[in-house]
Amino acid sequence: MKYIAAYLLASLGGNDSPSAADVEKILNAVGSEVDSTCTAKVIESLNGQSVEALIEAGQEKFASVPTGAAAPAAGAAPAAGDAPAAAAEEEEESSDGSMGFGLFD
Repeated sequence: MKYIAAYLLASLGGNDSPSAADVEKILNAVGSEVDSTCTAKVIESLNGQSVEALIEAGQEKFASVPTGAAAPAAGAAPAAGDAPAAAAEEEEESSDGSMGFGLFD
């Protein structure tokens, strides 16, 4: 991920086609270890492609991914009166000094 981020930074800096040296220079500037194999893979994958087009294609792919953020079914949420009872019950359990080991009973 850091290689892609460095590539994007180089691109944002005005370099339409960053080289491996450009990416590695950015990573070295922030003290990150550099693996030339990873750098080469990123350059090979992104070389000649528009960063804007890649981002747009990625956004389209993310739009089709389900997020799992569906609203809970009616009645699934606990009633407002249940919360204090649950908190009091939890407090009772956590105040046990023996923590279940029977050392201080």
